[in-house]
Formats: sequence, C-alpha cells, structure tokens
Amino acid sequence: MNETVTHTHDFRLVSYPVRVYSGKDALENLPSELGRNRAKRAFIICGRSVSRNTPLVARVRDLLGENFAGMYDEIGKDTPYENVIAARDKAREAGADLLIAIGAGSVIQGTRIVAILLAEKEPVEKLITQYPPGMPAISPRLMAPKLPIINILTAGSSAQNRAGSPMKKQGHAGRMEFFDPKTRPVALFWDQDALLTAPVSMVCASGGAIYWRAIMNMGYTHATPLADLARRQVFEIVSGALPRLKDPRDAAARTDLCIATFLQNREVDDGGGSVRHWVSRVVYAFAASLFNLHEHVSQGAAHCAMTPAVMRRLGSRDPAEMCAIASALGVWKKGDPVAEAPFRAADELEKVFASIGMPVNLSQLDVPRASAENILNASLKNFNADPKQEFVKEKELLREVLDATW
Repeated sequence: MNETVTHTHDFRLVSYPVRVYSGKDALENLPSELGRNRAKRAFIICGRSVSRNTPLVARVRDLLGENFAGMYDEIGKDTPYENVIAARDKAREAGADLLIAIGAGSVIQGTRIVAILLAEKEPVEKLITQYPPGMPAISPRLMAPKLPIINILTAGSSAQNRAGSPMKKQGHAGRMEFFDPKTRPVALFWDQDALLTAPVSMVCASGGAIYWRAIMNMGYTHATPLADLARRQVFEIVSGALPRLKDPRDAAARTDLCIATFLQNREVDDGGGSVRHWVSRVVYAFAASLFNLHEHVSQGAAHCAMTPAVMRRLGSRDPAEMCAIASALGVWKKGDPVAEAPFRAADELEKVFASIGMPVNLSQLDVPRASAENILNASLKNFNADPKQEFVKEKELLREVLDATW
C-alpha cells in the first residue's frame, strides 16, 4: 500500500491538550472532569432525538447533580443560526461556566459557536471567516477567553476536536464559518452506551463520510512520516469497522469510528496537511453544496453518491494519486495500466458504499436535476476546496461531471 511514498522531514507539529475517556462506563469520569476545570454550572447542548428518544441526557444530568445548570436541545441539522443564538441565550441566562455537547457533528460545531458568541462582543458578521474576492480567506482573531467544552459523542465525527465550525443562516450566501483554537474540547467521551444510542442509519452515514475521507487521504505520494502512518492506520481501522456498522450492538465498531476521526484530525496537527487531488476537491465542493441545499441529504451520503462518477471523469488528472487509492483498495498493483486505476477504484467504492446502504449516485437520493445549477454555482465559491480559484475556469467541465453524478 503506497509503496512509492516519499517522506519529508520539513513540517510543523502542533499538539493540543485533551483527555479522552473511552469504553464501558467512560461517562463515570464526567464529575472529575468538571472538578478539573473548576466548573459549577455545566450547560448541556444537544438535539431533540438525543434528549427525547434516549436515556443519555438523563444519565448525564444525574452525573452532574447540582452542577447541572440547564439545557438546550433544539440544535438542528447543519447547525442553524436560530438554534445557535437560542442556545447562547439560554446558556448565558443559566450562568454557564462549562458547555457539554452531546451528539455528533452539528451539535459539536454549534457548541463551539455558542462558546464564541458568549465571549466575543462583536456582531456575528465580524466574527466569521471573510472571503475577499481573489484573495486568501481571513479568519478574525477571536481573543476573548472561551468556556471549556466537553464533547460526549453519539457517533464518530471529525468535528469532535477541531477548532472550526460552520453555521447556516437563511439569506446568507454560503455557510458562516468560525475558527478559534480556544474552542477545542478539554475532554472527549467515547462512552459505549452513549455510542449505542445512535440509530444504525446515522452510524452508517457517519461511517460513509469517515471512510470517504480515509480513502481520499490514501491518494498521496509524499508526506511527513507521522501523517503517512496516521493515514494508513485510519484506513485500516475504518475498513475493518465498516462491515460491522449495521449491527446495532457493536459498540467496538462505533468506537473505531471515533478513533479514526481523532487520528484524521491529529494527522493535520502532525504536519500532514490536506490531500488535495481533483477528485477529493470536486467531491468536497459538490457535496457541501448538496447537503446545504437539501435538508434530507447527509454529508456522508452526499460524498458517497458523488465520488464514483467524479473519479471516473477526473481521476486521470492525478494518475499517481489514483493509483495509490486503487492500490489501497486492493484493485491495482504496480505494473497494471495506470489509466485503469480511477475506474477500478470507482467500481470498488460503489461496492463498499452499497454494502453499508449508502447511495452511489444522486438518483438514489431523490435529488432533482433542477438543483444542478445551484449546486454548481455554490461549488465554484468553495474556497476550502478551491483556494486558487481554478474551478471557475473549468465551469463547463464541472457541469458535465456534476450531471454524471445522477
């Protein structure tokens, strides 16, 4: 696997303090975490399903005892602005001195934004990342101290220990993006029973998103030694977990997703940087546009549905990277025709995605073709996927590629 990778020893490594509690009864350590952070007024932020359909929130409240200050349980998909503002107001009214996120991506991201809005005095529009035309993105320095955050995961999520958070607001073009390293969590909980509260459909969607990033990250030809090791390990862990995600009692598979996303994030901190080949960039941009335009589409489903077609159409632009991905999938070896690598990889990924109930095209997601132009136009403005603004020059090609995803 990736036998031709060359290592570089020129890198910058950043390490952030966090305590991770994993396994059976891991949540029993929650009171000691409050004590370690000298917190007396813990405020819970979650979604309706977790608070009303599972015993998890009641368990956390019992563990908090008199240190429970209040709760907001209305955070919706993709972190809506109205929900975040309401959570901020309730946390402020409760006199919160620590925030506890219970859930996965949207809840964890929303909790970080709540911490920012509680601390910073400027209007929201001045706190978000700015994208001046033709210039690099500018993230404001948010200097005010932030409340400590504890994340209790119900599903593996790359959001679990990052510093960036997107939020959607009606009428605002694109997502509002915040970045503040001071909102990284002081503790993570991968509690077995907490992870078993998530429905299989949600876990498979998370697994699809994590696997997608893991296999895209195998498309590299040089890396730092630490990033190289992390990428291989993540791919091995997720590949082993994926077939077991449909078992609602397999807590170990769900924990493996938490471990994998933690290592994916560490890879960036360890100087790995992003793997940016055309397939990963275009799928990322298309998918971000898709799941923000259509409420019923998850991030994982969007990535899975678009990857095979994009890989077949654009994989030839990065032949070495596609050979590395196909090699990781076990469908290509040195000496095989290079031109076949993206097609073999796409065929194999369709099988993998279908095995966990993920879609392999947009028709399976009931996305109308009338959405294509809106998806394309939003994708052309995705700075994270296209920092050099190359997509605009390829608009007609990208339109054809997007049409093929149906």
